[in-house]
Amino acid sequence: MPFSTVLFDLDGTLTDPFTGITRSIQYALEKMGAPVPEAAELKWCIGPPLWESFAILLNTGDRTLQDQAVAFYRERYTSEGLFENTLIDGIGELVRGLSANGCKLFVATSKPHAYAGKIVEHFSLMPYFSKVYGSELDGTRSAKAELIAYLLSEEGLSHEMCVMIGDRKHDLIGARANQMASVGVTWGYGSRSELLGEAPDAVIDSPADLGEWLTSQH
Repeated sequence: MPFSTVLFDLDGTLTDPFTGITRSIQYALEKMGAPVPEAAELKWCIGPPLWESFAILLNTGDRTLQDQAVAFYRERYTSEGLFENTLIDGIGELVRGLSANGCKLFVATSKPHAYAGKIVEHFSLMPYFSKVYGSELDGTRSAKAELIAYLLSEEGLSHEMCVMIGDRKHDLIGARANQMASVGVTWGYGSRSELLGEAPDAVIDSPADLGEWLTSQH
């Protein structure tokens, strides 16, 4: 295995969180007295930090208003939305295979690690991951570049031996900021053009193809 360590994004890469996230955003917007788009119009919110999404949805740069919206979002997300989520077909086989081949796996997500860990456990994936890294509840390390840098430092890892896997440009930008290889995956929420625009090492269409790509690199 040429890459000894693989970092996986969570939302849209390991799991499909569409229902839980969009319903929780709609709940927050309703509480804020703001217009509430249809769920399909909120797909773009899956991946970026919540504060960025609410800044656009509420058309405000006021951090206090963004914080209030995030708090409303979490009211629903922590009680219901967290598990309105499904595992991407083929992901279980992929992570089991990589782990069996001696690859070290991490989750690197903008989602707070307190929530991300529960989701990884819920889908029985925790035995295959060394650790789940995510943001803090106040938004610290919600930017992927900062999160990946923190993970590398905490784990004492060299960027040359690592690859970041994700479905949005934020994952690829974060990898590039840390001089790390990256792969965009098309089964999530970023378009192929969004991914290609960040010049990843590969853009891959299925977990099975990703497993083959990872084991074929030299």
